[in-house]
Amino acid sequence: QVQVVESGGGLVQTGGSLRLSCAASGSIFSLNAMGWYRQAPGKQRELVANITSGGRTNYADSVKGRFSISRDNAKKMVYLQMNNLKPDDTAVYYCNIIATFPIKSWGKGTLVTVSS
Repeated sequence: QVQVVESGGGLVQTGGSLRLSCAASGSIFSLNAMGWYRQAPGKQRELVANITSGGRTNYADSVKGRFSISRDNAKKMVYLQMNNLKPDDTAVYYCNIIATFPIKSWGKGTLVTVSS
């Protein structure tokens, strides 16, 4: 079952900002880490940011200094603050667990479109 719901996407101009939210349910949020993934048109899904249960973060080189991931364990929420957006950031963004095995269950994601 899909146990996350992403929201907050939209259409912004280059240099703009968006804040994505991920509402988790079930046991998925009890795992060690959560991440934000994205899939751009014609490209594979990639991990852009992750956060451990204790708040340690890591980012893909393409978004370092611009994106910030956070979580609220009590509310079972994960957030992605995106600043200085670029056209290359255009993608469907998904939240999910961090896993070494292939993840088969994904939510609907939220679309971020950055115009130039």
